[in-house]
Amino acid sequence: MSKRLEDFTTLTFDCYGTLIDWETGIWDAMQPLLAADAADIEREDALAAFARAESSAQSAHPGMIYPQVLAHAHQAMAAEFGLKTSDKLDATFGQSLPHWPAFPDTARALRKLKTRYKLVILSNVDRAGFAASNLKLGVAFDAIYTAEDVGSYKPDARNFTYMLAHLKTDLGVDKAEILHTAQSLFHDHVPARAAGLANAWIDRQGLSTSDNWGATAKVAERPNCDFVFPDMISLARAAGLA
Repeated sequence: MSKRLEDFTTLTFDCYGTLIDWETGIWDAMQPLLAADAADIEREDALAAFARAESSAQSAHPGMIYPQVLAHAHQAMAAEFGLKTSDKLDATFGQSLPHWPAFPDTARALRKLKTRYKLVILSNVDRAGFAASNLKLGVAFDAIYTAEDVGSYKPDARNFTYMLAHLKTDLGVDKAEILHTAQSLFHDHVPARAAGLANAWIDRQGLSTSDNWGATAKVAERPNCDFVFPDMISLARAAGLA
């Protein structure tokens, strides 16, 4: 039996790549390094390098807070491209997350969805970083769970176990009520399906019809998705809320 959007009471979101335009933020934050080295690197190549560097740092250092992960990723990207970085450049990139922009449709879509659903964040960042981004999102979330709270980074199953346990105790929400909503197949949809969650893919990159992985690590096999939307406002429209 196919699922319907009205079957759910709670939408759990990834933030970066889904609500916040992290690819633009990452690319903008790389410009000081590229300028310092007078480097001619394509945006697509830079984002692919970030995907490799970020997932490697998160796997190797699960207890590290996200600004440090970003600094490590910046250093690794510089090494991959043969560029000369510095502690200052690495640290500046590490602190760039509060400047990453929201997608233009995000705040309006969230406000519409808030009229029907509980809205929850499960994000691979630290609490302070998400608090800065939250100022751009236009709603108060019913719960916020970060990698800093869990002590690991998605796609680690511990992040979803933590979220499910806390949603049950904090908000009285059962797994069957939850629709996990995210852009990243790697960080979110593979582990969400493994956790038995229904899922909605916000395919910002058009991956369903292309091979543009951007800043997201690739997966060998694409997981099943209950719903696919090109952006957040399309989800709100499909729910009859926009």
